[in-house]
Amino acid sequence: MASERITIRVPKALGSLLRSRTRARGQTSSDVVRVALETYLGGGSGTSSAYELAEEAGLIGSVKRAPKDLSTNRRHLEGFGKSK
Repeated sequence: MASERITIRVPKALGSLLRSRTRARGQTSSDVVRVALETYLGGGSGTSSAYELAEEAGLIGSVKRAPKDLSTNRRHLEGFGKSK
């Protein structure tokens, strides 16, 4: 992929947010900024899955002390949707 290097300055708070986001996702700053620019400028693929959108929103892994098999074990769904 041919690429072009750019340099930008951001406020400290935004830089801190970028660093924490890259650590949480295991991505580079370049990857995160590239996706953000593609999204903002409309050049992204626009075919993100529901999982990818939830991950971008920080929803994946956000519930603490939940069972590891919450989404796959049927016993966690017993009574779900029934009136009490």
